[in-house]
Amino acid sequence: MFKPHVTVACVVQAENHFLIVEETIHGNPRWNQPAGHLEADETVIQAAQRELWEETGIHAQPQALLRVHQWVAPDKTPFLRFLFVIDLPARITAIPQDDDIDRCLWLTANDILASDQLRSPLVTQSILCYQQGQRYPLEVINAFQCPF
Repeated sequence: MFKPHVTVACVVQAENHFLIVEETIHGNPRWNQPAGHLEADETVIQAAQRELWEETGIHAQPQALLRVHQWVAPDKTPFLRFLFVIDLPARITAIPQDDDIDRCLWLTANDILASDQLRSPLVTQSILCYQQGQRYPLEVINAFQCPF
Protein backbone atom coordinates (compact mmCIF):
# COMPACT_ATOMS: atom_id res chain seq x y z
CA MET A 1 0.00 0.00 0.00
CA PHE A 2 1.37 3.42 -0.98
CA LYS A 3 1.65 5.77 2.01
CA PRO A 4 3.86 8.81 1.51
CA HIS A 5 5.34 10.51 4.56
CA VAL A 6 3.72 13.90 5.05
CA THR A 7 6.25 16.44 6.29
CA VAL A 8 6.39 20.17 6.89
CA ALA A 9 9.28 22.61 6.75
CA CYS A 10 9.82 26.33 7.29
CA VAL A 11 12.14 28.63 5.41
CA VAL A 12 12.86 31.16 8.15
CA GLN A 13 14.56 34.33 6.92
CA ALA A 14 15.81 37.43 8.72
CA GLU A 15 18.32 40.06 7.63
CA ASN A 16 19.19 38.08 4.46
CA HIS A 17 20.08 35.00 6.51
CA PHE A 18 18.26 31.70 6.76
CA LEU A 19 17.73 29.60 9.87
CA ILE A 20 19.21 26.12 9.53
CA VAL A 21 19.12 23.28 12.02
CA GLU A 22 22.06 20.92 12.32
CA GLU A 23 21.64 17.30 13.34
CA THR A 24 23.95 14.32 13.34
CA ILE A 25 22.91 11.54 10.96
CA HIS A 26 25.05 8.41 10.70
CA GLY A 27 27.85 10.28 12.49
CA ASN A 28 27.83 13.27 10.12
CA PRO A 29 26.49 16.80 10.63
CA ARG A 30 23.54 17.51 8.30
CA TRP A 31 21.69 20.76 7.66
CA ASN A 32 17.98 21.18 7.11
CA GLN A 33 15.25 23.72 7.46
CA PRO A 34 13.25 23.29 10.68
CA ALA A 35 11.10 20.36 9.58
CA GLY A 36 9.37 17.17 10.59
CA HIS A 37 6.39 14.88 10.20
CA LEU A 38 2.72 15.70 10.43
CA GLU A 39 1.25 14.12 13.55
CA ALA A 40 -2.28 12.95 14.28
CA ASP A 41 -4.74 15.62 15.38
CA GLU A 42 -2.93 18.61 13.87
CA THR A 43 -3.13 20.59 10.66
CA VAL A 44 -0.06 21.02 8.46
CA ILE A 45 0.19 24.65 9.65
CA GLN A 46 0.07 23.54 13.28
CA ALA A 47 2.71 20.90 12.49
CA ALA A 48 4.97 23.59 11.00
CA GLN A 49 4.61 25.73 14.12
CA ARG A 50 5.27 22.76 16.40
CA GLU A 51 8.34 21.61 14.46
CA LEU A 52 9.71 25.16 14.42
CA TRP A 53 9.35 25.34 18.21
CA GLU A 54 10.80 21.88 18.83
CA GLU A 55 13.83 22.40 16.61
CA THR A 56 14.58 26.09 17.26
CA GLY A 57 12.65 27.27 20.33
CA ILE A 58 10.99 29.96 18.19
CA HIS A 59 7.25 30.60 18.30
CA ALA A 60 6.16 31.98 14.92
CA GLN A 61 3.24 31.64 12.55
CA PRO A 62 3.88 30.65 8.94
CA GLN A 63 3.05 33.62 6.73
CA ALA A 64 2.60 31.85 3.40
CA LEU A 65 2.85 28.53 1.65
CA LEU A 66 5.93 28.44 -0.52
CA ARG A 67 5.65 25.06 -2.24
CA VAL A 68 4.49 21.47 -1.92
CA HIS A 69 7.23 19.07 -2.96
CA GLN A 70 6.69 15.43 -3.88
CA TRP A 71 10.00 13.63 -3.48
CA VAL A 72 11.26 10.06 -3.35
CA ALA A 73 14.35 9.66 -1.18
CA PRO A 74 17.28 7.49 -2.33
CA ASP A 75 15.98 4.68 -0.10
CA LYS A 76 12.67 4.85 -2.07
CA THR A 77 10.72 6.50 0.78
CA PRO A 78 8.06 8.80 -0.72
CA PHE A 79 7.46 12.23 0.80
CA LEU A 80 4.95 15.06 0.44
CA ARG A 81 6.59 18.15 1.97
CA PHE A 82 4.64 21.32 2.71
CA LEU A 83 7.06 24.26 2.71
CA PHE A 84 6.18 27.47 4.54
CA VAL A 85 7.70 30.94 4.74
CA ILE A 86 8.44 32.86 7.93
CA ASP A 87 10.10 36.26 7.48
CA LEU A 88 11.30 37.68 10.78
CA PRO A 89 12.33 41.31 11.27
CA ALA A 90 15.66 40.31 12.86
CA ARG A 91 17.75 37.24 13.58
CA ILE A 92 16.83 35.94 17.00
CA THR A 93 18.52 33.39 19.19
CA ALA A 94 17.38 29.89 18.32
CA ILE A 95 17.77 27.16 20.92
CA PRO A 96 16.79 23.59 20.03
CA GLN A 97 14.18 22.04 22.31
CA ASP A 98 14.59 18.64 20.62
CA ASP A 99 17.62 16.53 21.61
CA ASP A 100 18.00 15.38 17.98
CA ILE A 101 19.02 18.91 16.94
CA ASP A 102 22.64 19.81 17.72
CA ARG A 103 22.44 23.53 17.01
CA CYS A 104 20.78 26.27 14.98
CA LEU A 105 22.64 28.46 12.51
CA TRP A 106 21.80 31.68 10.67
CA LEU A 107 23.47 31.36 7.26
CA THR A 108 23.40 33.16 3.93
CA ALA A 109 21.76 31.51 0.94
CA ASN A 110 25.20 31.13 -0.68
CA ASP A 111 26.55 29.32 2.40
CA ILE A 112 23.65 26.88 2.29
CA LEU A 113 23.68 26.33 -1.46
CA ALA A 114 27.44 25.66 -1.45
CA SER A 115 27.33 23.20 1.45
CA ASP A 116 27.94 19.48 1.18
CA GLN A 117 26.21 18.94 4.54
CA LEU A 118 22.59 19.23 3.33
CA ARG A 119 20.24 16.53 4.56
CA SER A 120 18.47 16.29 1.21
CA PRO A 121 18.17 18.13 -2.11
CA LEU A 122 14.97 19.66 -0.72
CA VAL A 123 17.09 22.03 1.38
CA THR A 124 18.55 23.55 -1.78
CA GLN A 125 15.18 23.58 -3.53
CA SER A 126 13.61 25.37 -0.57
CA ILE A 127 16.14 28.20 -0.71
CA LEU A 128 15.78 28.50 -4.48
CA CYS A 129 11.97 28.57 -4.18
CA TYR A 130 12.21 31.29 -1.55
CA GLN A 131 14.46 33.37 -3.81
CA GLN A 132 11.97 33.12 -6.69
CA GLY A 133 9.55 35.16 -4.59
CA GLN A 134 6.31 33.31 -5.34
CA ARG A 135 4.07 32.86 -2.29
CA TYR A 136 0.63 31.30 -1.79
CA PRO A 137 -1.85 32.36 0.88
CA LEU A 138 -2.30 29.92 3.74
CA GLU A 139 -5.98 29.75 2.83
CA VAL A 140 -5.11 27.42 -0.08
CA ILE A 141 -4.71 24.75 2.62
CA ASN A 142 -8.06 23.75 4.05
CA ALA A 143 -8.38 21.47 7.08
CA PHE A 144 -11.80 20.24 5.96
CA GLN A 145 -14.01 18.82 8.70
CA CYS A 146 -11.08 18.24 11.03
CA PRO A 147 -12.24 17.97 14.65
CA PHE A 148 -9.16 19.83 15.93
